[in-house]
Amino acid sequence: MVQQGTHSVVMGYILWFFGFLGVHRFYYGKPISGTIWFFTLGLCGIGWLVDLFLIPSMDREADLRFTPGAKDYNAAWLLLVFLGIFGAHRMYMGKWLSGFLYFFTGGIFLLGYLYDLWTLNDQLTMINAG
Repeated sequence: MVQQGTHSVVMGYILWFFGFLGVHRFYYGKPISGTIWFFTLGLCGIGWLVDLFLIPSMDREADLRFTPGAKDYNAAWLLLVFLGIFGAHRMYMGKWLSGFLYFFTGGIFLLGYLYDLWTLNDQLTMINAG
């Protein structure tokens, strides 16, 4: 039986395009380096260019690390990146109360949004595993 992948190389490259802010690193479950990329603009662009070649291996690692299931990682990440301050990703995961809180507070004043950048993959794994 072939295991379904949780992450996508195509999605990784889409997020890499905006990657000088580290979004693609958060997507692949690397929050520490994602934060470093965010504050240094992708290590002054050098790390961002290197990641162009590292995305396929980061994708394989994420596919092995995170649990596939009913909730799609790509959909959740698109919702987080582009509509995260409105709580769309939380509503997608079935977390309606916090989704509405995000909607009315701008992602709980952006702190909740940052928390979700760090933990979204783990939240989805917990939902998909149980």
